[in-house]
Formats: sequence, C-alpha cells, structure tokens
Amino acid sequence: MRRLPPLSAIEAFVQVARLGSIKAAAAELALSSPALSRRVQSLERFIGKPLFERRHQAIVLNAEGERMLAQIAPALDAMSDAVEAMTSGPGLLRLRLGVLALFASQRLMPRLGELKRAHPELHIDIDTAGQRLARLGDTLDAAIALAHGIDADFYARRLDRNRVYVIGRRELIEGDDPVMRPEQLAQLTALVHRDMPDTFLEWRRAMALPELEPLAMDYFDSGPLMLEAAAQGLGVAFMLESHYESAADPRLVRLFPPVDSDYSYWFVCRPRALSMPAVKLFHDWLIAALPQSGE
Repeated sequence: MRRLPPLSAIEAFVQVARLGSIKAAAAELALSSPALSRRVQSLERFIGKPLFERRHQAIVLNAEGERMLAQIAPALDAMSDAVEAMTSGPGLLRLRLGVLALFASQRLMPRLGELKRAHPELHIDIDTAGQRLARLGDTLDAAIALAHGIDADFYARRLDRNRVYVIGRRELIEGDDPVMRPEQLAQLTALVHRDMPDTFLEWRRAMALPELEPLAMDYFDSGPLMLEAAAQGLGVAFMLESHYESAADPRLVRLFPPVDSDYSYWFVCRPRALSMPAVKLFHDWLIAALPQSGE
C-alpha cells in the first residue's frame, strides 16, 4: 500500500482551509499556532508543493490547495461520520448544532422539551462559538445562522423574516426629556450585534435619515448582553423584532417605527448532512415547530 501522510497533518490542512486562519484552526484542534503550522508544512513537504499563499496576516488556498481540499475533505468527513456512528451507541442520535446564544435562549431552549419527548433518542450538543458556517462538516453538523443570505454551497432554509427595532430602556420615553424624534439618537449610543452589523444602517436608510449618526457605536457578540445593556441605559439596541418580542422584558420599550430587515435566521448544513438521521430529524422538527418558519 502506498504510504500516506499523517492523518493529523491532513486534519490540520482541512481546518486551516475551511477557517482561513491558522489561529482559528489551532483553537479548534487545541494546538498552538506554531504546532499547527508545522503539521501543515509537513503535508506540503510530503506532496512536494505548497498548498497556501501566505500573505500578511492572512493565509489562502492556492490552486493546488483548492484541488487538494476538494478531493480530501469529503473522505475526511466520511471518516468522521463513520467514527461518530460507531461511538454514538445503538439507537442513539447525536447532533452537533452551532447556534447564536440569543436564538438558543429565546426560541430553541423553550421548545427542546417537546422535541426530547417526541424523540428521546436525539441528543444535541449546543455550540455557541463563532465561525459556525466555516465549521460545518467538521466540528458541527448543522447551524442556525443569522445572515442576509447563505452561500449556495450550503443547504439553507430561511426560518423567519424580521424587522429592525430600536430598543431602549422605558425611562427614555417616560422622563422629562422623552426620546420622541430620531434626531435625538445623536445624543445616544447605538448598540449593534457583530453578526448584524448593518441593522443601524438598515434603519437609518429606511427612515430616510442618511446624515444621522449616533453619539457612538458599541458592538456586542451576545444578544442577551445587548438587551441587558439597553435595559441598563447604556444605549439603544438595534435588534430584530423577534428579539424584542421574545425577551418580553418590561424594562424595555420600542422606540420609533420598525423597518424591514434583510437579516433572517437560517438553518444551514452541508448538503450531504441532510442524509444524517440526526440532522434530518432536527431539521424537520425545527421547520414545523417555529411559528414564523417559511421560505
């Protein structure tokens, strides 16, 4: 049999190719960045050609790397599926699901009990870390992503349609100087989620106020913390209608008219993952369970 490169080197190459970052791939594999780089370099030495273009603070696949990834990644995924099937135990289904913490807390966790009662064989590992789409087929089987749209390489199902709300603490409309006009936002901080960086711009554009700028723009990677920050008076949050309605927080109020948003939640996986029983079961349940689900 022809000698093969170490599996660890192949795994390192695929991780870097999918995540586009030595640092992110090293974190996924619990390695230091130098150790991961050595594994990738050992694979390049084995095949006798470079697989990446190394640029300043970036690493991207070259043509040989693209060809290598297309041929080797499906085999690595198949090996991972086989190991998962062997270790899950008879009659047990396991789903590795990437999801934003806010969606998980507001819309998923309150309904997981009914899913568990209907399908006690299904076990779900919840992962709220970033790089969800990049990790599909590797450390994640499926993801619930918040985006304008999803790349055609993935299977994607839109779960809702939303509007942008301006959310602030109740005192903003009950104080001596109530916030009643959009121009007053110039004295307030806008709170924006990193996964929805355009919410303020969407709202400003729809309100035909191209010159309006908030006092400052603070970014969060946690929806629950954004809502709490708004409730504490640290700024006004530009979030989706579903976030506000699901929070049902009496400390918060909606300021100004909502506007249509291009952001939606999506169920996403690699096309081949839909043949996995755990992914198919969860997908079908999710589409049926969410009251706002749709194309």
